[in-house]
Amino acid sequence: MTASTVVTIDHFSDVLCVWAYCAQIRVDELRANFGDSVAVRYRFIPVFGSTARKIGDGWANRGGFAEYAAHVRSVVARFPHVSVHDDVWERVRPASAAAPHLFLEAVRILESSPTSPRGGVLETAAKAVRAAFFRDARDVALRVVQMEIAEALGLPRAPIEAAMDDGRAHAAACENLEAQTAQKIEGSPTLVFNEGRQKLYGNVGYRFIQANVEELLRVPDAPSASWC
Repeated sequence: MTASTVVTIDHFSDVLCVWAYCAQIRVDELRANFGDSVAVRYRFIPVFGSTARKIGDGWANRGGFAEYAAHVRSVVARFPHVSVHDDVWERVRPASAAAPHLFLEAVRILESSPTSPRGGVLETAAKAVRAAFFRDARDVALRVVQMEIAEALGLPRAPIEAAMDDGRAHAAACENLEAQTAQKIEGSPTLVFNEGRQKLYGNVGYRFIQANVEELLRVPDAPSASWC
């Protein structure tokens, strides 16, 4: 058996989703083990498009934001590699994930420009946004916080704000929504393999992800249809 060049994985997630926050380590492990044989294409979708509706209304009969905050803490407690601030969802409640997603789409545009400072900028920025919210209890829906994150990462503010103001970041965000609809993505995080033929949704263990990648990297010695 030989290996194909690259397995592309569409990674759908919401930066305010605690499961995506905890599961990023699995994507990191995948990249560490498979290197350039795996390409991760991050797509941000607004599962928490309106937190007032998602949590305030959705958890109204279960204790509202306070109980949802407790739920988030209980999830994070299962993953020793991450932490959560006590103020998350108790006192710090971003109004919408759409705002930090717009920032990240602007970072994506920056990364794709000829003057991009380095590769991997989008992934680093997404991790920083999640850490700022969950670990540090900062309202990442606020542009001032987003720009502080950019500054801390050494990213230029002007081109990021330009992409957010002139519609380019909005267009990129809409493309993610179109991809979500086309591929029937139910929630965050979802990994999509093999041009939409395989999907792993939710708290999926690393070995399951690894098995999917390994199978896709396998190429028959002679041309034939896979029976498995």
